[in-house]
Amino acid sequence: MLGAARRVVGVDAARGVALLGMMTVHVQPAVVDGRVTPAYLVAGGRSAALFALLAGVGLALATGGVRPRTGEGLRAARRGVVARAAVIVVVGLLLGELESRVAVILVHYGLLFVLVLPFLGWGPGRLAVAAAVVAVVVPALGHVVRPLLPDRTYGSPSLSSLETPLQLLTELTLTGYYPTLAWTAYVLVGLAVGRLPLRRAGTAVRVVVAGLALAVGARVVSGLLLGPLGGRAGIEQATGAAHLLGRDLDIALRTSMYGATPTTTWWWLAVVTPHSTTPLDLAHTAGVALAVLGVCLLVLPRPRWFAAPLVAVGSMTLSLYTLHVVLLSTLLPRDLPYALWWHVVVALGVGLVWRTFVGRGPLEAVAARASALAAGGWGPAGPAGSAALRWPEGSVGGPEGSVEGRTGPEGPEDPHPHAGPSPPPRR
Repeated sequence: MLGAARRVVGVDAARGVALLGMMTVHVQPAVVDGRVTPAYLVAGGRSAALFALLAGVGLALATGGVRPRTGEGLRAARRGVVARAAVIVVVGLLLGELESRVAVILVHYGLLFVLVLPFLGWGPGRLAVAAAVVAVVVPALGHVVRPLLPDRTYGSPSLSSLETPLQLLTELTLTGYYPTLAWTAYVLVGLAVGRLPLRRAGTAVRVVVAGLALAVGARVVSGLLLGPLGGRAGIEQATGAAHLLGRDLDIALRTSMYGATPTTTWWWLAVVTPHSTTPLDLAHTAGVALAVLGVCLLVLPRPRWFAAPLVAVGSMTLSLYTLHVVLLSTLLPRDLPYALWWHVVVALGVGLVWRTFVGRGPLEAVAARASALAAGGWGPAGPAGSAALRWPEGSVGGPEGSVEGRTGPEGPEDPHPHAGPSPPPRR
């Protein structure tokens, strides 16, 4: 196992923040007494976006960091990423069978890894441009295409979903909770950041500044479009309660669109509602994710004792996310008193103990072994001298990689009241 000194600790910490944020949204209600809860206002939509962005950072770090792999090394890395994605998808399909009322993200994540395979050899500039193009173009195309597709369900992908492959494919890519074609933008941004020298304080400062500018800018533009330019009035005129699952428009705009907006008017593309997957929502949440990552990199340039539990959680999020979903459907349901605190304590406690005495998380170990086999070997060199992937500890959000160098040099909340045919899961 690679030593902690070689890991970019701030990336693990940011991943821990993302997991705890998703737990908060899974357990806490979005609306209480007609008001959106503070927890949802902070974490709703942003935690899942942070996870997705960190997937890209992990991919970058695991495939060369500032010096992307080329040739056979890159081909081996792609094979390893596909194998890891397969493990994550299988875990996600199994979790989808549970009655957790969480919009399990793992199947979408596995598909995201596959979608960005062509970009693994790119540098940060090209990746940033590609992310911007995806964030603008894909939501607009989705607005046109979604009315032509089958009506979505409000369940997580599961083994039974394989019986309706077309429905599953459309929900994974365009109509579901985490539409991967648009969410590729998050991963591309993360890849771009992961190609930078993350151990430098100057890099962290630039990431924070860029993130804040993007997040605030998206909010300002949305406010102008919806207010003085008449977007809100256009939405009210074109959209009825049926399109909002029976919710009040104000509540819907502040809580969740469950992955996609209605297509009744183009003004919907001006909202920054969590999980609306509009260009401005993607920009705002990506900006927040960048700011969180940058702050973590600044505060934790090296391991610190006070951050050990959070870093431990971030180093094995695949295992801990899975444990969280299982506990929600069994021993620690969300209606249990102090349920959120129980889930947080379990995650921090299990993460710290396992990290200290065992190391790599159990599901991370399975994914790493599958990845190494597919890449061509167990160590730093594979067949024909190619570099095989060597995953450090582990994550849902990316190929475990919080190691910098050349390997090395959120389920949707159900707002209350809900009048839809069946309550959407929490994310």
